[in-house]
Amino acid sequence: MPFFIETERLVLRELLPTDEAGMFALDADPEVQTYLGNKPITSWAEAQQTIALIRQQYQDNGIGRWAMLEKATGNFMGWAGLKLITTPINQHVNYYDLGYRLLPAYWHQGFATEAARASLHYGFTTLQLTKIYAMADTRNLASKNILEKVGFTCSETFIYEGTPHYWFKITRK
Repeated sequence: MPFFIETERLVLRELLPTDEAGMFALDADPEVQTYLGNKPITSWAEAQQTIALIRQQYQDNGIGRWAMLEKATGNFMGWAGLKLITTPINQHVNYYDLGYRLLPAYWHQGFATEAARASLHYGFTTLQLTKIYAMADTRNLASKNILEKVGFTCSETFIYEGTPHYWFKITRK
């Protein structure tokens, strides 16, 4: 059954191969990559590869990041959602991580917060998770503020790929 969540201003759905133009615009944007430690992609093949990887996560783990669409226009805005992390990060493994990535045109308008809330609701009610984690580069104050706004608590800082990051946790109430 295809995945679909609708909020006041967003549609969250599975990423599809037809999202390659949006994924390319997102991952090729240097501003988007600022706090991620990634170099902007340079080819459509890289965007297709990212989508294929996420779609494989749906198959392997039953979850992966979702396309975020502007409800009013249907425009691709980025992605958001939960991901099962199966490799160790900050001494944690096999945990659910909340993440989001938006095109700059959609920054500072509450879309990431809205998507994060919907993702947490899905994780706690549908998946029956008891805790969800997130991380953010310590220089990315916007992301830190979003995570705190939706109820995460920063428990520590740690070094990830040579850069200080905040480590966040939220538990089901």
